[in-house]
Amino acid sequence: MFDFLEPRAQLDGHSILVTGGTGSFGKRFIKTVAEHYKPSRLIVYSRDELKQYEMGLELPVAKNPALRYFIGDVRDAGRLEMAMRGVDLVIHAAALKQVPTAEYNPFECIATNVHGAENVVNAAIRTGVKRVVALSTDKAANPINLYGASKLASDKIFIAANHLAGADGCRFSVVRYGNVIGSRGSVIPLFRRMVAEGAKELPITDARMTRFLITLQQGVNFVLSSMSLMRGGEIFVPKIPSMKITDVAAAIGPKLKSNVIGIRPGEKLHEVLITEEDAWTTYELPDRFVIEPAHAHWEAKRPAISGANRVAEGFRYDSLNNSEWMPAESLARILQAEPA
Repeated sequence: MFDFLEPRAQLDGHSILVTGGTGSFGKRFIKTVAEHYKPSRLIVYSRDELKQYEMGLELPVAKNPALRYFIGDVRDAGRLEMAMRGVDLVIHAAALKQVPTAEYNPFECIATNVHGAENVVNAAIRTGVKRVVALSTDKAANPINLYGASKLASDKIFIAANHLAGADGCRFSVVRYGNVIGSRGSVIPLFRRMVAEGAKELPITDARMTRFLITLQQGVNFVLSSMSLMRGGEIFVPKIPSMKITDVAAAIGPKLKSNVIGIRPGEKLHEVLITEEDAWTTYELPDRFVIEPAHAHWEAKRPAISGANRVAEGFRYDSLNNSEWMPAESLARILQAEPA
């Protein structure tokens, strides 16, 4: 697996804002930047004061003078614009991510994931932000649930934002990857909690199911490295391993039986990160794929990123036909280093 490391100088002296800064990704991103870079400001933007308070105990401003804790919601356009004043770089990680929650609360999902994306774009353009990287999900490729559809709409908004910003304006790109090991809402914390509570079996929706997996730190590193590559309009997709859901269960509860409960509404059997339709504009690098924008009018001549090769017609990147697989033993070793 790749570490997606990024040169140190990229963030030094810059002012950075992270929406959803108290989420799993946001916390690790903030912590990584605070430890390894020298930004002028590092702004945590989120709406939960309790999570900010708890994060402030772990990462106090007294020991991290660049840190700022800013209460705000991506639904609030005015607050976003206020928070982005003087900001150079924005990482947009805020979203409603739970598939069942989105299905039951569609208006709320759209308000955060779609209208929130629009607010981030407008605020970034109005305040002179230089670069924005938005986090996406495999569920945005051929979506079958509202969460995936809302993130597809968000991706389209950020790509099109380059047209709105003009040739010399803010550049917007997207990072799309699969399940983050240990992030809130994934099956791994559920399995670990059940094992800790003495469960006799683990629920499996379908024994054939496969998933892409990436560690939280790899996700952070991938975003950092994509920021250094971006020119605006790209969707960056990391090369990451697949894993059978039965092997995930075996890694966490090796002595427990699996109970097949049936696939849930809105759930895919296998994940897709790049569709055949995306292949027309997809290029390959050693550690990632880059889906170029179909129409880059803000840049008259746009050659492919140096060293990138176009993928074959009909190419598809999915978790079933992936060339790299993670065995249960490898996941078990990763989880030993991650707190439950």
